[in-house]
Amino acid sequence: MAIREILKMGDPRLLRIAQPVAAFDTDELHMLVRDMFETMHAVNGAGLAAPQIGVDQQLVIFGTDVVNPRYPDAPPVPRTVLLNPIITPLNGDEEEGWEGCLSVPGLRGVVPRFANIRYSGFDPYGDPIERVATGFHARVVQHEVDHLLGKLYPMRVRDFSRFGYTEVLFPGLDAADDD
Repeated sequence: MAIREILKMGDPRLLRIAQPVAAFDTDELHMLVRDMFETMHAVNGAGLAAPQIGVDQQLVIFGTDVVNPRYPDAPPVPRTVLLNPIITPLNGDEEEGWEGCLSVPGLRGVVPRFANIRYSGFDPYGDPIERVATGFHARVVQHEVDHLLGKLYPMRVRDFSRFGYTEVLFPGLDAADDD
């Protein structure tokens, strides 16, 4: 296993549309998933998309079994590996919430997201996954899947008066957790 370098906003690889995963249950895929979890945990991430480490595949991971120090007020999200995801909003309701990103270190912004979604895709073995998610869980999934579409959360910010440095906006939060 290895901790991979996380690409930063400005790297053109983050703007590409990721390719579907075609081969499931391979040694290479399982190693990539392990590396992604190790990388995500090393920086206290809530999720990580393969394009963030320069891998052009439709693969996202998210969730932990414990409270995330970058989002101490958010509930835990189930640990998930999701390939070739599809998100379907269950209605038009949106919720605004603060987001950060490992590829946009040290910054946070308020982003509107669908409040209730269904997401589907596959696990690394090719078995189907289908879940309904709300709240922070739905936000994390949408944020990570955006990376597969070449979108970073600042592209979704509507009000830039609610976008800035973590250390200024959240003085009680350790800004080092956002780097």
